[in-house]
This record gives sequence, C-alpha cells and structure tokens, in this order.
Amino acid sequence: MFLDFLFKNKKNNTIKETPYNVKKKNDATKIKDDRTAVRKGELGEYKIDIQLSQLPKDYMYLSDLLIKNPKSSTGYSQIDHVIITPYGFFVIETKNYQGTIYGSKDRSTWLINGKFKMMNPLTQNYGHIQALKSFIEAKYHPYFISVVSFTKRSTFKMEEELRKINSNELVIYDIELTQFINRKVAILKLQYKNPIFIKNEIETIYNALLNANITDAVIRKQHIDIIKEKKNITEKKEMENKCIVCQKPVSDKVKSFCLSNKKFQGKIYCYEHQKGL
Repeated sequence: MFLDFLFKNKKNNTIKETPYNVKKKNDATKIKDDRTAVRKGELGEYKIDIQLSQLPKDYMYLSDLLIKNPKSSTGYSQIDHVIITPYGFFVIETKNYQGTIYGSKDRSTWLINGKFKMMNPLTQNYGHIQALKSFIEAKYHPYFISVVSFTKRSTFKMEEELRKINSNELVIYDIELTQFINRKVAILKLQYKNPIFIKNEIETIYNALLNANITDAVIRKQHIDIIKEKKNITEKKEMENKCIVCQKPVSDKVKSFCLSNKKFQGKIYCYEHQKGL
C-alpha cells in the first residue's frame, strides 16, 4: 500500500509508462533471456523510481526522455532520468550489467568481466547532456552532473575519482542514488551558499525539457531499432575477431596482423597462441 501511495503521488513528470522496444523473437531461448533481462531492467528502474519519488519537494525530475540530437547516429538521445535541483541538474544513465566493470574516464570503451565491451557510459551521458543544453538557456549549462548507475549485480574496478562525491562525473550503484544526490547537493550548498535556481527557474527548465520530449511511439521504435541494429553489427564483428584456439576477443590490429601473415593460414590467433606457431 505504501508503494502504491508513492507512485500515485508522483507528478506527471515520469514519461516512461509503456515499453517501446518490445520485439518478437523466434528463438525460445532468446525469448526467455530477453524476458529475464527485461524483468531485471524493470526491477532496476523500479528501485530508481522509488528513490526519485522520495526526493525533496522542491526537486523536479523527468524519466525516459527522448529528445532531438543531430550529433547522434539516430538523430535522438534517450535519457533515463534528469533531476532538477536548486543546486544543479543530475543526468542519470542506468545500466543493467552483471559482472566486474572495468573502466576509466578517458577510455572509449569499458569492459565487462574483462571480455565484453561497452561504450564508455560517461561519454554516452556527455552526449545526452550536450543535447539537453540545446533546450535550456546557456547560463544554466555549467551546472550539470553526470551520473552512471549500475545495479548491485556488478562490481566496480575503475579510477577512484569516479566514486568521489566532489566529482561531476560519478559512477554509483542504483541503491546509492538518493545518498549520492543528497551528499552532492550538500557540497554544492557549501560552494554556492545560496540556491543557483529559484522555484520558477526550476519549473521553466522542467517545462522546456518536458516540451522537448518526443512521445511518438513510431519515432521511439525507430530509435530503438537503429540502436539494436548497430549493436548486432558490433557483436557480429566481435565474433569475427576471436582467437581460433581460446575464443578470446582480439583487436582489429591483431586480426589484420594474423590475416596478413601467411604462417597463420588465414586464421586469427591471440598474442598468447601466436607464440606457439
């Protein structure tokens, strides 16, 4: 009953109500895996939603924003959450991965369990923030804080700065969201003394982003389909870049070296298995 009360009292600012990326698959195993992933993803979002509903009354937030972004490959940016506080904007990118996450601010790709690649989510969120800036006045642009949220199914192996509250680029666990926002705002209060944004400014920014949000189901589906297609191409390429012996992924450079070297007979080997030939 308490959770029902929280959700009934949320403002009409949570945009995501129905999934736009549901797609039938013929393979029964894939269907099962997809449903499991969706359930886990929904659970992660559910935990985030609970925390957002408990934020102070002078904060405003939006979820599942789709806004125009000419620099994106799809022409749009899909942003999980934006929280507007009197001391800054928190832009949150949520991730639902299981395993050890290896990454740093400057690396273009991060690794999951040392094997599987993912785009640096801070770079991804930077693109989201740049897209958001085009819808609000320039005087507000310096006050964005980038947050990447992982579930507790993952473990972090990354530079310490990304976990320090004084950074404007933070990597957190989903259950830490409220804690990190409260701590960050407390630091900003000491820095600025007075609120950066008054109530009517928060409402103006909120309405500007709400009006920029694209709710058209066709456009949203096209955006998702393009992303999925790019992901499939990347995964196919990675499958082709594996050592024939241990199936360990190798770089394009290693692949080119092997294919250009006659002794490998058109096969790809990682550094370790090149030594034995």
